[in-house]
Amino acid sequence: NADPNGLHFTISDTGWGKALWGKLYGQWMNEAAVFVYDFDRFHADSILPMFKKYNITSFCAPPTMYRFFIKEDLSKYDLSSLKYACIAGEALNPEVFHQFYKATGIKLMEGFGQTETTLSIANVVGMEPKPGSMGKPNPQYDVQVLLPDGTPAGVGETGEICIKLKDMNAPGYGVPGLALCYYGDEENTAETWRDGFYHTGDTAWVDEDGYFWYVGRVDDVIKSSGYRIGPFEIESVLMELPYVLECAVTGVPDEIRGQVVKATIVLTKDKTPSEELVKEIKEYVKNGTAPYKYPRVVEFVDELPKTVGSGKIRRAAIREMDKAKYQK
Repeated sequence: NADPNGLHFTISDTGWGKALWGKLYGQWMNEAAVFVYDFDRFHADSILPMFKKYNITSFCAPPTMYRFFIKEDLSKYDLSSLKYACIAGEALNPEVFHQFYKATGIKLMEGFGQTETTLSIANVVGMEPKPGSMGKPNPQYDVQVLLPDGTPAGVGETGEICIKLKDMNAPGYGVPGLALCYYGDEENTAETWRDGFYHTGDTAWVDEDGYFWYVGRVDDVIKSSGYRIGPFEIESVLMELPYVLECAVTGVPDEIRGQVVKATIVLTKDKTPSEELVKEIKEYVKNGTAPYKYPRVVEFVDELPKTVGSGKIRRAAIREMDKAKYQK
């Protein structure tokens, strides 16, 4: 804890695993004071005054909340009580890291975990975070990035994040903190716990310093003209545009390329959709990544579909809605 006498605030509905890890097990049960704020819908301008009013010292929320924060005028709010802030639930766009640091002087500490695993990769206290990186494996787990053939990925090579099982006959396969199975679902269990590893379904690559960099869910990777494109990289470039409040990148069917990149975008309230804006967005991504990665389809929406309790963007729901529109 950044302050033994501090007050910790985690944004998460109590029906979700994050509420346990972010409010109870690590904090309340260790006698830390936990701030609880009940709201029906997240509004940045109602949350931000809470820091000063209640002298909140540490904070954890999904990137969704921070994305909304940085599009507000943070100079209007007193965040000086805050000493430590971290994120969970989704990958953190570097632009969000930089803007929050600029406004508060606090480096956001990103972590990666699942309901099945708890926190398995993280920027822990004392580490120097690299903006956009999930950090390094929690010593509790033997985390490896594996290629589709089951061999370890090299430095900079994208593969699936997997956790090595120690003993196939022991509870939790000999790995404390790891789920036992999907209850009543033998098929999914066999697909996920196999070949001596728990397969997370998330892809990443590791740099020469051992830091993990998130690419996307296995299902979210876009296959276009022979290229494999991770949505997170493109979303991070889009978030650099001041008028993009939040966005989701998915693949839509295309007769020639198999799939093309689509960006579904929520604009800030002062910006109106237009053809000129679409051209500007496409050009910006072309210049910010590789030309083959730019979104050939851009759609503006009022809000993105998200999970109820954790605020994760549901790209699968967008793909489902797009099926009827783009399937020939």
